[in-house]
Amino acid sequence: AEVRSWIVSETRSAVVDFLHKNTTAAQKLQEKINHNERLRRELNDVKKKAKEVARKVSIKIPHFKDCKYHKGDKKRGDESTIFITEGPSAAGSMVAARDVETQAIFGLKGVPLNVFGKTKAAIYKNEELYNLMTALGIEDSVENLRFNNVVIATDADYDGFHIRNLLMTFFLNYFEELVTSGHVYILETPIFRVRNSRETRYCYSEKERNQAVADLRNPEVTRFKGLGEISPGEFGQFIGEDMRLIKVGVRALAEVPTTLEFYMGKNTPDRRDYIVEHLI
Repeated sequence: AEVRSWIVSETRSAVVDFLHKNTTAAQKLQEKINHNERLRRELNDVKKKAKEVARKVSIKIPHFKDCKYHKGDKKRGDESTIFITEGPSAAGSMVAARDVETQAIFGLKGVPLNVFGKTKAAIYKNEELYNLMTALGIEDSVENLRFNNVVIATDADYDGFHIRNLLMTFFLNYFEELVTSGHVYILETPIFRVRNSRETRYCYSEKERNQAVADLRNPEVTRFKGLGEISPGEFGQFIGEDMRLIKVGVRALAEVPTTLEFYMGKNTPDRRDYIVEHLI
């Protein structure tokens, strides 16, 4: 205790002496302290307001269908999965087809907010992101995640890819550990259905479609424009035992901020050139 008191006293004296001699550094430190305090107060205020609104609306989370078992439960906890999908049609099919014991559904109302460069206060000001965070149970810590698997289930088109990127930006911006710990996946869903009177094949690429057309006699080919066009009866097999998932990983954590800034930040000339160059 005596040593600790001496260390604290000497350190305090040294810091005070340094700041007296270096007024510029002292001013910057004071500005940083004031800035952090303002951010803390702002975050606490928006947290309080968001929670008050949530209590007034309902304990239930809109557009969210929970499951029976969750991460950490001895029974089927490892299977617990939440699907984040776009639009009421897709969510409706998935709700009807899901395993209610282990599969939860969160339906997005529209395109999520791009949170790149925003403080965490943005979550509390955005109803949908706040509801998603609450459904996942990660407001205070990713360790409280309620589901072992977080699956992004969007349409296999440019709008769907855009929503994927926005959700990944949300996770990487505020809940990086959710991704680095291996909980986040992308759901692959079929783009085509090729069938005749005897057989039906679901194809996830043009190559698979071409092969199915070659194999089946007089086939009927249907292109799914979105997840909402897939019936609940069909959807069951795409989120069942044969479900195709792509695990989201991070190759180099240090490069994440730069990558997010390039793709999700301001529309710079470099990004415009990149988009034009890679247009198909």
